[in-house]
Amino acid sequence: MCYILQVLGNIQDYTTTTFNELLQFLGSTSFSKSVLTVLAVVTPLGIGLFTGYAEIGVAICFGAFWCNPSDVNGSLKHKVYGILFSAALVMVVSFIGGYVHYSLLLSLVILGVTSFAISLISAYGFRASLISFSGLLALILSFAHTPGELKIYEYSLLVGLGGLWYLAVSLLWFKINPKGQTEEILYETIGHTGKLLKKRGKLIDENSNRKKLLKGLFLIQSQLTEQHETLREILILSRKNSGISVYNGKRVLVLVQLIEMLETAGANPVNYAKMDEQFQMYPEFIKLFQSLIYEMAKQLRTIGEIGNKPNKIPSHVELNTRFEKIRIKIEELGKIKDAKAYEAFIMFQNLLEYQEKQFDTLKRIKWLLSDHDVASEEFIDKEILKRFLISQDYSPRILLRNLSFRSTIFRHSLRMAITLMIGFVLGNVFAFQNPYWILLTIILIMRPNYGLTKTRSKDRTIGTLIGGIIATVIVYLVQDVYVYATLALISFVIALSMLQKNYKASAIYVTLSIVFIYGILQPDVMTVIQYRIIDTLLGAGLSYLGFLFLWPSWSFQEIQKDITKSVEANRMYLSKISDYYVNKGTVPTSYRLARKSAFLQTSNLSSAFQRMTQEPHSKQKNLNKIYELVELNHNFLSSLASLSIYIQHHTTTEASERFSGIVSKIDENLGLVLQSLSNSIDSGNEPNFEEVVSFEKQLPKFDSENVNLNVEDNSIIKRNHQEEQLIWEQLRWLYSLSSTMMKLTSSL
Repeated sequence: MCYILQVLGNIQDYTTTTFNELLQFLGSTSFSKSVLTVLAVVTPLGIGLFTGYAEIGVAICFGAFWCNPSDVNGSLKHKVYGILFSAALVMVVSFIGGYVHYSLLLSLVILGVTSFAISLISAYGFRASLISFSGLLALILSFAHTPGELKIYEYSLLVGLGGLWYLAVSLLWFKINPKGQTEEILYETIGHTGKLLKKRGKLIDENSNRKKLLKGLFLIQSQLTEQHETLREILILSRKNSGISVYNGKRVLVLVQLIEMLETAGANPVNYAKMDEQFQMYPEFIKLFQSLIYEMAKQLRTIGEIGNKPNKIPSHVELNTRFEKIRIKIEELGKIKDAKAYEAFIMFQNLLEYQEKQFDTLKRIKWLLSDHDVASEEFIDKEILKRFLISQDYSPRILLRNLSFRSTIFRHSLRMAITLMIGFVLGNVFAFQNPYWILLTIILIMRPNYGLTKTRSKDRTIGTLIGGIIATVIVYLVQDVYVYATLALISFVIALSMLQKNYKASAIYVTLSIVFIYGILQPDVMTVIQYRIIDTLLGAGLSYLGFLFLWPSWSFQEIQKDITKSVEANRMYLSKISDYYVNKGTVPTSYRLARKSAFLQTSNLSSAFQRMTQEPHSKQKNLNKIYELVELNHNFLSSLASLSIYIQHHTTTEASERFSGIVSKIDENLGLVLQSLSNSIDSGNEPNFEEVVSFEKQLPKFDSENVNLNVEDNSIIKRNHQEEQLIWEQLRWLYSLSSTMMKLTSSL
């Protein structure tokens, strides 16, 4: 009976979760944007067919569809510019593509030169890469459609008009739902922050698989860094108007709290070896701290799931109870007159204060997301905030710098052009039913890095096969054009909405929509399915082989730059922390900029390493050493974050000359790391590792044996001991990490 009840309970939980996920999907901006795109595409087509101007309707419909990829998350200003550039590009490309039907040789030349030029636009960043994709889409589909009554320039202008039509529809939707994009990304970020805290909680236990957890942690941190950047762009560059200024101000403050949480979550008051030693002596604290962190993570995930529903925000009661349990236990530990116990007390007290900082940040997030008013003086000066944005350089010099085989984008553009030309030749030589399907598959799959190209090849192939099987069954059972039209529209909406989140599922629905559209136009649908699968397999195969043999870009050739940037950013962050600890006062903006840069570059390094692990084993050169460097760099940032948080939120004593001396030695080590990475160490100036080890042994450390435990409890003395334990522990750890990095880079 119990087993049956358990099964029923599991089924109910699964059903509830699935239903909630469905509701979340239907309410997402991805879904609304895909519905919007279908409306923008179908409306001119329907009007054209109804009025007898089908060709005009088709041209406008193509223009709207081709401009869709550039409509990505970001500020309204960047979105408008992106769609306008896409409209201009697809108009020019449609004009060029109008001449591809005159001669096969001319078509091949136009395809190669134009696809290379369009692909180079990706050098200007992520949004530019999507504008580039719009241009490639217009170029490839020019092989599928020949304007009949319209002249080439008329058709091109109408395509451009279609882009403006899509922009108008997109702006109209923004007016109707101006907060939708912000809300979705903000609550996704809050949910991801909860996942980050959960993993940090698991790391406390030495029996956990820390290597696996750290890899997962690197991935979540990269996602959070990207989401923080997107939110910065949306909130800081959004227009000031009376309707949304207070709303934006509150969301900016929430973003500031989320960034603080990321830094605090990355901090460790001590290194894991020291922490394990204390937890082994007092194992009951593992459960207490984990329980506390898990509850904070759960509350963040709950806030991320409920969205903008202030009445459902979790209360503080459960967390207050858990904090009180830990405080009582730590106080009891502090009363034990034993040196080891006192050292554990100091460490646990520091760890508790870090969690209290997280709790305070969580409380501020809850308060800001509730219906409480926020005073205008609490809003951060936008001129200061703009300094935290990463501005994209659109100078022509960027293109000139990328006209070299040293450039990943140049090699990708050349690879794309040649692979498309090979696909075009094969499609025409073997008389495929729709040769442009091969080309379309290539531009959808081929990416500048191996891992994504391989994954997309696999997902596209599997998705097409599954979609083909499902379509075959439906076509066999149903022969009704109205059913086909309905299913085509539904499939197209779902395909577009899942394109970024689940490429395999998107490929399934793309195949279904194409098959159903052809089912309306021609009776022999089975042949369409057969060719669709063959063309996809050929396109996927060409994409994969093209990357392998046409000037491939392997991560081991580029990752040295990412390591260098990360070390430089950490070095600057250390310098700012040291200056602030010495000079005290208010936290300068340059300090926060250095912190942002350190987290961003460490995130970029983690992403670069992740790409490297997806490449063939023969190309994973020095993988273990590079992973060790990534981990050391991550631990270095974690230690810096620990110092940063402590000195910002506590009244600290005057910095000693010994502090400055140790920071100088750590900086010196990092300088040698950078020289090793750039191969610029002169012979005779190599680091003396015996001297490095000797200096590390001389470093001061908090010694609980020398503490007089018989004096009466004094909060000031304990506070000084906490500062002493944390500061010197972190300096020893930072010096050790920088020394290990120096040895490792000199051996690479």
